[in-house]
Amino acid sequence: MSLSVRAVRGAITVDDDTPAAITERVVSLLTHILQRNELTEDDIISILFTATEDIVSAFPAAAARSMGLGAVPLICARELAIVGSVPHCIRVMMHVTTDRPRDEIHHVYLEGAQGLRDDLPD
Repeated sequence: MSLSVRAVRGAITVDDDTPAAITERVVSLLTHILQRNELTEDDIISILFTATEDIVSAFPAAAARSMGLGAVPLICARELAIVGSVPHCIRVMMHVTTDRPRDEIHHVYLEGAQGLRDDLPD
């Protein structure tokens, strides 16, 4: 079966804007994404993180490096400040190579980010 490039989405919230809380939640989110989609580090092309403007104590990419993903290209950006959006939220878009069809990709939304994208397959 041939491999395709797919994007896997996810998000999680943090209770406190501290490096420890950010690291714990980002590691949890990435671990869930990798497990749900049966992916390894070698399958990851790159990861884009965004964080809401109320997260300022740590880069989400640093959390990914802490779990051994330092060889993966990582970048962080600021989420748009939209009225009514979920606070303390870190979103991720992971580009991967996989043999899964698009409709079998499992997007992962945890903690206060559950329900952000009910239109996506779980």
